[in-house]
Amino acid sequence: MALLSKKDSRLILDPLADNNPITIQVLGICSALAITAELKASIVMALSVVFVLGLGNVVISLMRNIIPSKIRIIVQLVVVATLVIIVDQVLKAFAYELSKTLSVFIGLIITNCIIMGRFEAFALANGPWKSFLDGIGNSAGYGLILVIIGFFRELLGSGTLLGIKVLGDPIEKTGLYAIGYENNGFMLLSPMALIVVGIIIWVQRSRNKALIEEN
Repeated sequence: MALLSKKDSRLILDPLADNNPITIQVLGICSALAITAELKASIVMALSVVFVLGLGNVVISLMRNIIPSKIRIIVQLVVVATLVIIVDQVLKAFAYELSKTLSVFIGLIITNCIIMGRFEAFALANGPWKSFLDGIGNSAGYGLILVIIGFFRELLGSGTLLGIKVLGDPIEKTGLYAIGYENNGFMLLSPMALIVVGIIIWVQRSRNKALIEEN
C-alpha cells in the first residue's frame, strides 16, 4: 500500500510546479526580493517557512472546530507568531550571524500571505494529515523558488555558493576571472530577484501552456 494516495501526493507536488505559491499564485514575493542575495539565507528562510507552515497547518486544523469564526484571524496570528518565535530563538542560539542577516525577515513570516492563506483556505476545512501535506507542499514550493533565486543571485553577483568561491578568485584573477569575467553587482540588488522570478515564470509557462491566462 502506498504511503500517500494520488490525491495526497498532489497536495505536495502541485505547489512545486503547476500551483507554485510564488510563480503562479504570486504570493510571498517580499521575502523573495529581500533575502535571496545569498543561497544560505535562502535555504534557512525556506526551512523556516516549511516548519512554520507545516506545523501551523496541523495546529489550526486540530483547532478548527473550536475556533470562533469572529476571532479566527487572531488565533491564526497567535499560532504562527509562536512558531516564528521558536524559529527565531533557535537561529539565535545556533546560527547567530545568520539570524542577524535575516533579522526582521524571520519575524515577517508572521505576515507571510502564503501562511495565512493556507490556514484560511485549507487548514480550517481539512483534517490534520491533509493540512500537514498541504503545508509542506506549499512551503516547499515557496522554498524551491527562494533557493533557485538565491543560487543565481549569489553565483552571478558574488561568484560564490554558500560562501565558497566557485568561479575563482576575483582578486588573484584565477578561474573565470583569469579570462576577464567580472561579478555582476546588479544581481545583489533586490530588483534583480524580481527579474529572476520573471524568468522562472516565463520558463514555467513556456513549458506548460495551460498556465498562460487568456486575455
